[in-house]
Formats: sequence, structure tokens, C-alpha cells
Amino acid sequence: MGIYSHFPFNIAPTGATGPAEGPVGVTGPTGPTGADGPTGPTGAAGPTGTTGPTGAQGPIGPTGATGAVGPAGAVGPTGATGATGATGPTGAVGATGATGATGSAGANGAVGVAGITGAAGAAGATGPTGASGPTGATGPNLTATAGFAANTQGSSVLVALGGSPIPLPNAQVLSPDITANAGNTVFTVATAGTYQISYHVNTTVALLMGTRLVINGVNSIPSTINPVVSTSNFENQIKVTLPANSTITLQLFTTIAGTAILVSGGAGASLTIIRLS
Repeated sequence: MGIYSHFPFNIAPTGATGPAEGPVGVTGPTGPTGADGPTGPTGAAGPTGTTGPTGAQGPIGPTGATGAVGPAGAVGPTGATGATGATGPTGAVGATGATGATGSAGANGAVGVAGITGAAGAAGATGPTGASGPTGATGPNLTATAGFAANTQGSSVLVALGGSPIPLPNAQVLSPDITANAGNTVFTVATAGTYQISYHVNTTVALLMGTRLVINGVNSIPSTINPVVSTSNFENQIKVTLPANSTITLQLFTTIAGTAILVSGGAGASLTIIRLS
């Protein structure tokens, strides 16, 4: 206890100052970590760094598959025609060709018209009977049936695929039993027998056509000429047995329709009919 002064309001002297701090106490245990606070705002982007050096080139990758072929382009326009080349030199003259074979013999001429029988002479006196002479040779078997007709006027014949008849209106010499129709294309033989029939056809230019006789409406094969190359001369002769009232026509035929022009001023076409027996 302090000593009080005898005087009121007299303060006692201050005591000595104690040490500034007491000794540090022992650190207590760490408390539990508090909950995370909210994330703060993103800071501003830093400056872009300098570009690094270019890396080494990588290996070349495998070649890809070939693509599909595209559609063909349109055909270009035709080029201009080139200039005509110079004419080549004339070739050497070829050797003379071999002489052609001799043509076949022409058809027999038409039988002449019988002459007028002369007047009977006066009967002479009967002479003595002479000795019998040797038997003479047998003469040709001539008959009265014969005919000839021709075309000498240069007719144009339109030749159809099935064949076309040739008119023969000129130089006709026909025995009474051979007659011609109005067109002079069909000749009718009234007498039956064995006949020799021949014909000629001559055109102004070579044609790839054929000729034949049509007998009683049937094409005669033996009389047919059907060349494989163009020609302008046709001729043939056959022997055939005909019944009475047979018909005969001279015909041109072809595989491609066309026109044949007969030679004029001569035998452009002719037909001869002779009965042999």
C-alpha cells in the first residue's frame, strides 16, 4: 500500500518502468483453411512473343490415287482443206495388151422369100429313058417357118429389176406362122418343132446388165448372158423344141434399174427364129 501524503491531492512518485513486453507465448495450432474466395477478374493479355524459327520440312506424303478421267472435249472444227498438190509426171506408156479372142460366128441370116413360080413350059417330046444316075447327097432340111426382126432406131429401154422386153419393129421378115404383137416384143410361133433361135443386142455404152430369151413366160437359162463386168455387146444362140403357139421375147434384165440405149442406124437388137424340123 502506498503512503498517503498528509496533504490532499499530493501524488506519490512514479515507480520504475517494467519490461516492455512479456515473453512470447507458445504458437497455438494452425486453424483450418478457410473456403476459397471468388476468382478474381482475368488480367490483361501479355504482349505477343517473338516468332520462333521455321521448323524443318517434313517428309513428302504418299501420292494420292489418280482421279477419274474427265469427259471427252467437244470435237474441234474441221481444218481448212490443204492446197492441191502439183500434178505428177505422166506415166510411161504401158505395153500393148494381148490380142483378144476371136468372136463367135454370127447368127445365120434370115431365109429369103421364095421366088415367084415361073410359067409352065410346053411339054417336050418324050425322050428315051436314060440310065439311072447315082443318088445325090441329101440336101439341107429347109422349112417354110422362119422369122427375123430388128430394132434399128436407137430405142431407149427402161430396164426394170424383173427385166424389160426389147421392141423389134424394124426389118421384119416373118413366115405366115410367126406373128408379132402390137408392141413388137412378143413373137408367137404357131408350128411345133425344133428351132434354132439367135439374138444380138448392142448398146451405146457398156452396161452392167444381162440379156435372155423368155419362152412361154419362162426365162431361158441357156440363152442367158449375165456378165460380171459392164459390156455393150450381147449375143447368143440356142436350139429348143417348141410346142405349137409358143411365145418368144428378147429381154434385158438387171439388179439395179436403169436405162439402156440401143445403137441406131444398125442392128441395135435383132432376133432370128428358124425351124429345123
